Amino acid sequence: MTSIKSLRWLMRKKSGLSDGGKSSFKMKQLPFLAVLCTIMLFIVYRTTKYQYHQEEVYPSTSGKLKGLPRGIIHDNSDLELRPLWSRSNSRSKAVYSNSNLLAVPVGIKQKQNVDAMVQKFLRENFTIILFHYDGNVDGWWNLDWSSKAIHIVARNQTKWWFAKRFLHPDIVSIYDYIFLWDEDLGVEHFSPSRYVEIIKREGLEISQPALDPNSTEIHHKITIRARTKKFHRRVYERRGSTRCSDLSEGPPCTGFVEGMAPVFSRSAWYCTWHLIQNDLVHGWGVDMKLGYCAQGDRTKKVGVVDSEYVFHQGIQTLGGSGHRMTKVSKPQRTTMKQGGVGIDVRTEIRRQSTWEFEIFKERWNEAIAADKNWVDPFKSDQRRIRKRRDTQRLPKNNI
Repeated sequence: MTSIKSLRWLMRKKSGLSDGGKSSFKMKQLPFLAVLCTIMLFIVYRTTKYQYHQEEVYPSTSGKLKGLPRGIIHDNSDLELRPLWSRSNSRSKAVYSNSNLLAVPVGIKQKQNVDAMVQKFLRENFTIILFHYDGNVDGWWNLDWSSKAIHIVARNQTKWWFAKRFLHPDIVSIYDYIFLWDEDLGVEHFSPSRYVEIIKREGLEISQPALDPNSTEIHHKITIRARTKKFHRRVYERRGSTRCSDLSEGPPCTGFVEGMAPVFSRSAWYCTWHLIQNDLVHGWGVDMKLGYCAQGDRTKKVGVVDSEYVFHQGIQTLGGSGHRMTKVSKPQRTTMKQGGVGIDVRTEIRRQSTWEFEIFKERWNEAIAADKNWVDPFKSDQRRIRKRRDTQRLPKNNI
């Protein structure tokens, strides 16, 4: 009996050792399985991402592209000039280093000022595109850089009209920043390279250079240069109809640039282009909504650069060419004769701009009402501001 018990004890012991060995083996397998699972998850992620990219580039719903093999489709472009011919050994070596774009609506009367502006930007390897609203292109060919620029002509059209039609996001997708400037900006104290360096470092998706305080025309205090700063994102104003303080979370106190010299990142321009209305060509009201295209918090992503500033001359140009004109006594006023009836062009343009502004506001409100899934990213800020104001108004003995 003792021997039988001893045999059973030995068998149980052996069995225990065997189970321990299996457990030890299983423990050693765990790190390997974890690595294997990680690799499998990575493969699934990459495959899903690739499929998503393929669907994004080659939409399955687009029957218009079914006749083409996918690999031949090139869905974007640029504004770089290409040579008609080149040496065979240099064809594959051509490198286009321009990573930023300057687009300006121009008239021949502002040729000297535009020349000074363009020369500064060309030295920094900018692509230049000129929108000729007066129809005069021949008057620019005697400038050394003219053949390096892209010239587009459409009489009496605005900057926003040109931008909507010729700066499609797919066309300007290679550029890091799009400078959409007016022609009447003095650039004596402005460096494009230093400006780009600042907005990159500070993460400004939408920006503008500050205005010299002595500029002829200034509409909003936030655009005025602060002499002691490199840049600013907000302004403080205790007087007038617009009160700006730390409680202000929207334009024109913060998250705001004006329409005369905006600078957009690639992502911000993609959004802004879709915001610009095709038929509301004066663009009034768009500047107040640009913060929605700031790719995040507009109080942080939108700003004014003080160290690189410009002088705004405030010259009225549209409506002053292409027609038979008669100057009248008041400055900046031009009348156009049509069938013997004099028309004050500048007044009519202002009326059109005001009308477009009202239409834009109506469309914005209608779009909000129609889109039930849209959530205003800044609405929570407004509620927080109202709450803080209500708290400050309470009597101290109630707090």
